[in-house]
Amino acid sequence: MAESPEQLWERAHGALRIPPVEEWPQWPFVGPVTPKELEPPSDDRPRLGEGGVDCRRCGQADEDYLWTDEHWRLSALHEPSGLPVVVLLETREHYDFPDLPADRAAELGPTMLRVDRAVRSVGHIGNVHLCRWGDGSEHFHVWFMARPERMPQLAMSFAALWEDVLPPLPEAVWRANLDAVAAAMRA
Repeated sequence: MAESPEQLWERAHGALRIPPVEEWPQWPFVGPVTPKELEPPSDDRPRLGEGGVDCRRCGQADEDYLWTDEHWRLSALHEPSGLPVVVLLETREHYDFPDLPADRAAELGPTMLRVDRAVRSVGHIGNVHLCRWGDGSEHFHVWFMARPERMPQLAMSFAALWEDVLPPLPEAVWRANLDAVAAAMRA
């Protein structure tokens, strides 16, 4: 039987562990860490665009995207970040992930591979991490985060942390990388 949120909280309250993160080569910080106390269960925060209402993704024009087709759109962050490329693949129509119709779900894998290859076309990319959280926005989207080659410290799920820790790319480099991704998607 699944553990309820209340049971999880009871089990974890006052008993959080501290993993040996300072020993992990990918951990971007020095020194000990202290976990925040786990808050008791509460209502989930509303997600942006729930039910397609006031969804900023639905309201964006195709010109705001790096690439679009009949069913999919690829966007970049609004400003440079620390990784070489961070782009988001989203459905054109408003769906939540569990509600993807069968034809969109069938296209998802090949489209994700196409985006991965386009991100790698930038050059000097060691790996492309795909992430889907979905807690902030209901409109389906998948993150693609490019880890530079020969930078194993930026590997695994910590790439998302390093993306915020590293200084932003120079604007010209960021734009050139996005242009390369867009060109590869159009090819």
